[in-house]
Amino acid sequence: QEHYGGLQGLTMAWIGDGNNVLHSFMVSAAKLGMHLRIATPRGFEPDLRITKISEQNSKEYGTKLLLTTDPLEAADSANVLVTDTWISMGQEEEKKERLKAFQGYQITMQTAKSAASNWTFLHCLPRKPEEVDDEVFYSPQSLVFQEAENRKWTI
Repeated sequence: QEHYGGLQGLTMAWIGDGNNVLHSFMVSAAKLGMHLRIATPRGFEPDLRITKISEQNSKEYGTKLLLTTDPLEAADSANVLVTDTWISMGQEEEKKERLKAFQGYQITMQTAKSAASNWTFLHCLPRKPEEVDDEVFYSPQSLVFQEAENRKWTI
């Protein structure tokens, strides 16, 4: 909102794990007038209960929701590209399996080519290079440090 001047009509693309951070976006995006495009590997989809809530919200608020396994499909025309850790606390033993499952999900400038011309990047930190490459993470389109500052004030 701070960057775009409003959220109504923006498209957010989540590329990564179907985790708690995604769940938060799923229950709130439509209420804020945002379209949501989600790409997760098979077996790492968001919770079905949250998906049903998100589908209901999209219908109620007139937004679009897409769930796919294709990161480029999710990124297509998106204003905001978002990811988070692929290996959350308590999942360290699954690291090898998860890294294999998430191959092709790293956000790169190639991913951004599918996005809208005014795309930005968000990550709630800390970030791992396999999730987003340095070129995107340190680019002028990256708002991760502004996001971190804003999060600090909400905590």
